[in-house]
Amino acid sequence: MAKVEKKLIANNKKARHDYFLEECFEAGVELCGTEVKSLRMGKCSIKEAFVRIENGEVLVYGMHISPYEKGNIFNRDPLRPKKLLMHKAEIRKLTGKIAEKGYTLVPVEVYFKGSLVKVEIALARGKKLYDKRHDIAKKDMRREAERDFKIKNL
Repeated sequence: MAKVEKKLIANNKKARHDYFLEECFEAGVELCGTEVKSLRMGKCSIKEAFVRIENGEVLVYGMHISPYEKGNIFNRDPLRPKKLLMHKAEIRKLTGKIAEKGYTLVPVEVYFKGSLVKVEIALARGKKLYDKRHDIAKKDMRREAERDFKIKNL
């Protein structure tokens, strides 16, 4: 079977900053035609998005897909909740994990896998302020080391 290429549409950097991402899941998205056309143009944002499980269905809220410019009455509300398509066993597993204290679901990235739109959601635990500071300090140290290494090799 040939490897299907993954074309990134939107990335949620804020999720990696605010949460410890424990486990990732891939889910399809139920969309209408003009939303797909808008995604092909790269008009999507998941910065403020979050995922909830309601009545055995996984829904993503706050995922903004801009209205298609050449669309007409078929354009949908850009912030409407979108249903994510997952297996029942995966949904049950996620429901059990979310019931534990401190876990939540966050969308990490939206991408095309072949011709299908997929969302990668992660089971995440919130970071405390000191965890965020520690990550920033570690990033700064790595950047300094790379800069020093680059200067030495010139």
